[in-house]
Amino acid sequence: MSNDNAVRDYAVRLGDDALILGHRLSEWCSRAPFLEEDLALTNVALDYIGRARMFYSYAAELSGEGYDEDWFAFKRDCREFSNNLIHELPRGDFAFSMARQYLVDVYIVAFMRELQSSADSTLAAIAGKAIKESEYHLRRSADWMLRLGDGTQESKRRLQDAVNELWGFTPELFEMDELEQDLVTAGIAVDAAALLAPWEQTVRATFKQAGIDIPLEDWQVSGGRQGKHTEWLGHVLSDLQFVQRAYPGLEW
Repeated sequence: MSNDNAVRDYAVRLGDDALILGHRLSEWCSRAPFLEEDLALTNVALDYIGRARMFYSYAAELSGEGYDEDWFAFKRDCREFSNNLIHELPRGDFAFSMARQYLVDVYIVAFMRELQSSADSTLAAIAGKAIKESEYHLRRSADWMLRLGDGTQESKRRLQDAVNELWGFTPELFEMDELEQDLVTAGIAVDAAALLAPWEQTVRATFKQAGIDIPLEDWQVSGGRQGKHTEWLGHVLSDLQFVQRAYPGLEW
């Protein structure tokens, strides 16, 4: 695989992560617990969608004529998407969404800090913009972890249940395949595996403050980078891609 093709595939992966999680967050529009949070979650969703557009636009540039950001978002099937599985899980209740957001936010902040040093100037520039948003996202989700964990018995139970359900999806964030290993060697990609230890340290500290237990069950799932997804991605794409599928090529 040529270097441009490898960078393109890497950009698509990052775009897929951002698009699918952004779509899940957008499902809270008009459904959040109160108006201020409704607006906040919608803004976070827009940040992720904007990030997806930047990664997809760069992938389209590397792909050549006939490709644009919409092609990557609307004209691929489930097996062609390469997002990590944690992003496609149903939004669940508010505690589930906040727990997922926190676990991902801790990872994304560390990831984008490293990506800013990429030898690829476009990826570095995208990361430079994304890091500011991501740090704000992390402050929000960390605050909600503490509020829910130190709130009522019901809020703490829901948060613990969410963490238990999500925990086995987190190891995939740190997996590295041959494509990413080669790009790390070239100074382009982030060594995600190296982020695991500081991620665990940060997460454990927050859980301790929130009174949340680290799940004891030793299980994990993976396969998203290879196009092996849960049934839930199909539901996301049937909603996300409906207009483009129903009216292909329509302009307005």
